[in-house]
Amino acid sequence: MLSAVAFSVAVGFGVVAPAIPVFAREFGVGRTAAGAVISAFAFMRLVSALASGRLVDRVGERVVLASGIAIVAVSSALAGLAQSYTQLVLLRGVGGIGSAMFTVSAVSLLLRVVSADQRGRATGMWQAGFLLGGIAGPALGGVLTEISVRAPFFVYAGTLAVAGSIGMLFLTHTPLHDKEVAASTALQRTTLREALRVSGYRAALVTNLGNGWALFGVRSSLVPLFVTERLGTSPTWIGVGFFVSAAAQGALLLPAGRLADTVGRRPAMIAGSAVATASLLVLTLFESLPLYVLAMALFGAGAAFLSVGPSATVGDVVVGRGGTVVAAFQMSSDVGAVAGPLVAGYLADGYSFGAAFGVTAAVVAAGLVASLLSRETRHRPQADPEPETTAAPTPST
Repeated sequence: MLSAVAFSVAVGFGVVAPAIPVFAREFGVGRTAAGAVISAFAFMRLVSALASGRLVDRVGERVVLASGIAIVAVSSALAGLAQSYTQLVLLRGVGGIGSAMFTVSAVSLLLRVVSADQRGRATGMWQAGFLLGGIAGPALGGVLTEISVRAPFFVYAGTLAVAGSIGMLFLTHTPLHDKEVAASTALQRTTLREALRVSGYRAALVTNLGNGWALFGVRSSLVPLFVTERLGTSPTWIGVGFFVSAAAQGALLLPAGRLADTVGRRPAMIAGSAVATASLLVLTLFESLPLYVLAMALFGAGAAFLSVGPSATVGDVVVGRGGTVVAAFQMSSDVGAVAGPLVAGYLADGYSFGAAFGVTAAVVAAGLVASLLSRETRHRPQADPEPETTAAPTPST
């Protein structure tokens, strides 16, 4: 059901994404101001994530999930009725708050409803829902934008209503596995300070930062310009590269989840970081159309492992409601998604595309180093022995 919710949300987001800058330009603003509408959503999502995690700890995942979806749905419908640029920016910012509430609560719930030996595969299915929705949405969004730049916002509100309905109807009585069987266990919560003592969790934060920087930031903002301006090819090849990347990621999500469940979270993070770093080094060192396609395929493969290994690690660390722990994990990706395009764009303008991709490779490689230095969490997350000797709570405590 959570995967179905993810698909519905991703379809709607994909539908509205092409219309946002076009709609903003209709108010007579420049390209920078049009881009600020997108940034407002991302910025508010980032700054409200920790508060969303605390809310999850207080009232539970299901209430926050439904409320977050409702906020995004209402704000999107109102954005479609916006009569000024200011209204559009403010409403998209409100939508970012709802998005943070939805994401943090959904991931927290996902990590609690499955047992540890299924956590990687469950995360893979959840990510697959987002991936499929993200592929299907933009095609419909482009058609709707041709009809009316306001129409996608109403369709987005409709898909969110579907997502909220699924959540309300099917997730109300979902059992939260054995972590809350006993009342004493139900009252336990892993604090962020306890989670940070676990090297695997710290590695998950660093790898998620790199994933957000490269996957959600640089890939979307810089790769299209690299294809058209540096390689000098048709924009069609942008779509080819993105399709190859999505296909590789989709094909490997469930195998990556199986690896994380059977072999370990650490090997999944190491494999994902290594392959993603290699793909970015290819883009850094070579300006070739065939190698660009190869790099995108490698990047999709690495992204599959980075989508499941770090998330499963967080699930290993959390006991009970771990809203703030999940929120900090989500924030690491959002920081990368916000900073990545800005840093990469600056380097591409001032130096070269190679410099931008090289720095991105270094950020992703930091996750590889952190993963190599971490300890496996699949069976029992443990804190570093020195100077802190207290292990984070585990389901067996």
